[in-house]
Amino acid sequence: MTAMFDYFVLFAEMRTGSNFLETNLNALADIHCHGEAFNPNFIGYPRRNEVLGMSLAERDAAPQELISTMRAAPGGLHGFRYFHDHDARVFDTIIDDARCAKIILTRNPLDSYVSWKIAAETGQWKLTDVKRRKEAITHFDPEEFDRHLDAVRGFQEKILKRLQISGQTGFYLSYDDLRDVDVLNGLAAWLGSEGRLARPDQSLKPQNPAPLAERVDNPDEMERALARADYFQLSRTPNFEPRRGPAVPRHVAAAKAPLLFMPVPGGPIAEITRWLAALDGVTTDALQTGMNQKHLRQWLRAHPDHRGFTVLRHPLARAHSVFCAAILSDGPDADPRMQEGLARQFKLKRPRNGVWSTVQDHRRAFMVFLDFARANMAGQTALAPHPALCSQAGALSGFAEFAPPDLILREEELPRLLPVLADLAGYGPTTPPLPGLSPDEPFALADICDAALQKKAAQVYRRDYLLFGFEDWRAAQAA
Repeated sequence: MTAMFDYFVLFAEMRTGSNFLETNLNALADIHCHGEAFNPNFIGYPRRNEVLGMSLAERDAAPQELISTMRAAPGGLHGFRYFHDHDARVFDTIIDDARCAKIILTRNPLDSYVSWKIAAETGQWKLTDVKRRKEAITHFDPEEFDRHLDAVRGFQEKILKRLQISGQTGFYLSYDDLRDVDVLNGLAAWLGSEGRLARPDQSLKPQNPAPLAERVDNPDEMERALARADYFQLSRTPNFEPRRGPAVPRHVAAAKAPLLFMPVPGGPIAEITRWLAALDGVTTDALQTGMNQKHLRQWLRAHPDHRGFTVLRHPLARAHSVFCAAILSDGPDADPRMQEGLARQFKLKRPRNGVWSTVQDHRRAFMVFLDFARANMAGQTALAPHPALCSQAGALSGFAEFAPPDLILREEELPRLLPVLADLAGYGPTTPPLPGLSPDEPFALADICDAALQKKAAQVYRRDYLLFGFEDWRAAQAA
């Protein structure tokens, strides 16, 4: 055999034809497939006690040992079938190992779902004699099918992404390929087998040859549910925003209280920082910031009752605050590189002293800034994606890479919820008031906000509006 691979995995799901493919692989003298070697409920096959001399208990205690055993097993190439709900401890090993051949078998998820339902009702998971075929008509459950579809699609996307990242490729087959002997022999050649099949195995028979509509007792409901299903994910919000890290150096730990503020750039950072200092009666210099992950772990261990929190700001208000502070201001948050990028790519030059002559000019400039924010977030500007322009959803995802916040507060709720947070930290309900928020200058958002501006912000920060339920900014102010 050609030593291209040391072992193989067949990624599949129940009722996709994996039993049939395994039977054909095992018909080759130098290929050995050992069933569902990492099924949580059994090893290899139901009512079997071991695979390659390893018992179920031994596999559960040391799953990587079974992979090592397959690598070293004599007689050719050894492998196994792996489904999305099998032992997750070995997934990283097999997906990242270029010496593991990846076979990816797929089937129309509706076919596999209905087939699974019928097999579960009849108890017949394999058919070798058509005279013993058990017939059944099952019931289509739309919610159950949605869960099945999500699991299948999620697993396939995970496999594809990991193969792309590691520069590997797999051998893809669909259910309909399984009776094509040329395709099966192509797989044998790819695996490095010296054998070839004269024809596909004839021992296993299709169990449910009838049309789908005849296999369920509610075909009309199934048709209506399928019409609503978004198979091609047309409603998915495209997200080209780069992944963000946990931003630990920006975290702010209280001087004494077991509170950790995880700021989202563009939010009320200065105000929350001053509140944290006032809580312990210290200046902001006494707060801990600039930590790395090692230092933060030490702080977490020293404060076992800690609470991490972050604050969300309405996306339109956040964007306007960043616009005023980074583009128009000469203060500490001014960003010359962002100003330069706006001028060069979007032809928006900063006015003298940072003030446009009219509020209408300010509004038009802010509209251009929102276009810049969208392009920057999608990696379409020369300036690297700026943390203050990223979505708040992206920032929270980055936090979660190290530790997610315990509490996600909204800016407008801070007067009511900060005392609750302090109470959780053991400080009682009487706490310092939140310092007043610094007004945007030279014009407030209320001076320029209209329907077109709100529509633009909702387009730029679609994820935040969707995931966090932000509404019309003026309506939020009135509430």
